[in-house]
Amino acid sequence: MDLAHKFVGRHRNDSKSGHSHGQDRGARPRLLFYGHYDVQPPDPLEEWTNPPFSPQLMDDARYGKVIVARGASDDKGQMMTFIEACRAWLDCHGTLPVNVTVLLEGEEESGSPSLAPFLQSHADELKANLALVCDTGMWDSRTPAITAFLRGLAFSELTVAAPSRDLHSGLYGGPALNPIRALSELLAKMHDEHGRVTLPGFYDEVVDPSPKQLAQWRALNFDATAFLTAVGLRTPAGETGASVLEQLWSRPTAEINGIFGGYTGTKTVIPASATAKLSFRLVPNQEPRTILDGLHRFVAQHLPSDANVSFAGEGGSPAVGFDTSAPTFSAAAKALEAEWGRVPVVVGCGGSIPIVESFRSKLGMQALLVGFALDDDRIHAPNEKYNLESFKKGARSWARILGALGEVNAWT
Repeated sequence: MDLAHKFVGRHRNDSKSGHSHGQDRGARPRLLFYGHYDVQPPDPLEEWTNPPFSPQLMDDARYGKVIVARGASDDKGQMMTFIEACRAWLDCHGTLPVNVTVLLEGEEESGSPSLAPFLQSHADELKANLALVCDTGMWDSRTPAITAFLRGLAFSELTVAAPSRDLHSGLYGGPALNPIRALSELLAKMHDEHGRVTLPGFYDEVVDPSPKQLAQWRALNFDATAFLTAVGLRTPAGETGASVLEQLWSRPTAEINGIFGGYTGTKTVIPASATAKLSFRLVPNQEPRTILDGLHRFVAQHLPSDANVSFAGEGGSPAVGFDTSAPTFSAAAKALEAEWGRVPVVVGCGGSIPIVESFRSKLGMQALLVGFALDDDRIHAPNEKYNLESFKKGARSWARILGALGEVNAWT
């Protein structure tokens, strides 16, 4: 049965929504599923074994059959995993066990410029008892996971300027302030010798994990050495005394994502300005605006005389945490265990999914984050893959979750 005959939809700009409601729609919980079908550019093309937009089933020595294509894992394959679960359920039963609205976006990888107005314009149509997001991953290839925490994000572009124009380094080198040097010194002072961020008030709202949480994380036997070795590193570089999982799931960060200014050829000048792009991963209770205010105060305190500073492109979204004791969370965990034969691992996520915060702040909805991607799916890189088993068992998992959520009596 074609899902187009079961889902009635509408679209605006590059967001699309559709609904599948039973005849007793008012008596059943309503779920909103979110996914995105846009992707990152495929470059460098020469590193792909097959054309990036011609999906191929290929043999993998570790996983068996895998789907290789741009977007196979992020997020086309994950999105279709849920759609396939709905199709199969409808084929078998004629109607889903819950009312479902599907919201598919085509601008996630470019900052979702159309999504906020779409949510605002169609709030009554989209609001549901729970949002489902399939843009996360498994603990490993045999163990499912539910993401219970997402770090937030703040970002800024910082430009330090000094001389009124580029200067000849022979005529002015020494007495003239070099903006690249000034910026480099500023950035170096953002962390102390223990890896802690030195911005004023940066840790004021940070809550340390409980002993119970730390014990649960230790019980996962996470291999920090293998985690770093896989990307050519050996030694954790974050806060002294915090494990790698603590650094990823419970500690905020300050990162320098790019720095540019001057010339890389033979032009020997002191440039007029230098720029750095910064991002901050945040934990619950930290507000992006407060963190950016701390950045501004820090720069003002350490900026040398004769230099001035400007900030651009600032914004962000707060961290999101979920109630793991909620009946919906427990129902999903049992459904995943029934499919995979293993209790799902409750994990944090070092990254950010801003739409989840938008669902909470704009539509008043909590979210359930279940995904079937793996760390080595090479998302955003050449030869991105999605395991065929992730697709098949992921679809069966979503079918089980839909059935389990249909039986939940108390919704929180």
